[in-house]
Amino acid sequence: MEQINSLMKEAIYQNVFPGGVLLVSKGGPPIFFESYGLADTFSKTPMTKDTVFDLASFTKPLATTLAVMKLVQDSRLDLSRNLESILPGFNGNDKGKITVKDLLCHMSGLPDHRPYYNELKNLDPADRKNRLRELLAAEPLVNPIGGKMVYSDLGFMILEWVVEKVSGIRLDRFVLKDVYKPIGVENLFFVDLNSSDYDTIEHRQKFAATELCPWRKILLKGAVHDDNAYVTSGIGGHAGLFGTAHDVNLLLAELLATFNGHPETKLFQQDVLQVFFARQKDAQRALGFDMPAQADSSCGRLFSEKTVGHLGFTGVSFWMDLNQSIIVILLTNRVHPTRDNIKIREFRPKIHNVVMESILSL
Repeated sequence: MEQINSLMKEAIYQNVFPGGVLLVSKGGPPIFFESYGLADTFSKTPMTKDTVFDLASFTKPLATTLAVMKLVQDSRLDLSRNLESILPGFNGNDKGKITVKDLLCHMSGLPDHRPYYNELKNLDPADRKNRLRELLAAEPLVNPIGGKMVYSDLGFMILEWVVEKVSGIRLDRFVLKDVYKPIGVENLFFVDLNSSDYDTIEHRQKFAATELCPWRKILLKGAVHDDNAYVTSGIGGHAGLFGTAHDVNLLLAELLATFNGHPETKLFQQDVLQVFFARQKDAQRALGFDMPAQADSSCGRLFSEKTVGHLGFTGVSFWMDLNQSIIVILLTNRVHPTRDNIKIREFRPKIHNVVMESILSL
């Protein structure tokens, strides 16, 4: 695995990211698990295997989607249900016929992103989530429902709302109680910025720093990087999840084992996972999960077509090959100290190709 080590060290030397953690597993415990570089360039804090990362859009598959999956499995929600049958705010408007499935595979017709935080940051924190939901309900469609795949944060903000409405509790609390704890995952969590104990988080120094943010005028460390999630207390359906490489792997390994018919727990059912992990015909995605692009995929060229994964804006990614039982988790702080560093785009396929070549040659 020396070539993997060399490539990670070269990435730090070339300022692709200040630091990172790479974990690889194949049908069991990790076969490669190393940390590199710095978690914080200002304090010179070294990156460790236990560093907690802002997992950004991992929130979509590993929190929101799994919450939806659990509600579907428990017959409390159906993929074909539309928004007007769940949320009163969508009665009679152009988004009322959007289904849960449309949202999961980014076929809702909604735009990709809106800077709602510019308005929300001026409101009392207690009023921001309700105002966000008013804005979501009023947001015009940019495509016909089901007509075009557009990767959308807005769709997962709405799914958070759906989970909360159906379950009766907040998304972060639902996934902690009904998903993470039953599997034994201890270090996947949201940081509630409105909580009275936010400033007393004991493991604050274990967080990887993200951006020295121009509008927040602070170095983000243990506070969500995503602007829209930040102004709504750090909890969103699209962003807000934090965690370690070990616990991401623990969760993914349980999903993989369940998919292959030999789960450690009975939290999810194999047939339900098969539905969610299937490539959607028109979207070229699974439900809530990304799949390798036909050309120039960030996972490189050696993962099978039957692979699910996701990227996160902060510099994180995971890919799970369902055919070959291989999981590759790359967590970095590439937005530290600025989001303008996009060198990771060229690095991701390189490291994945080297990792897969190493595994497949064993």
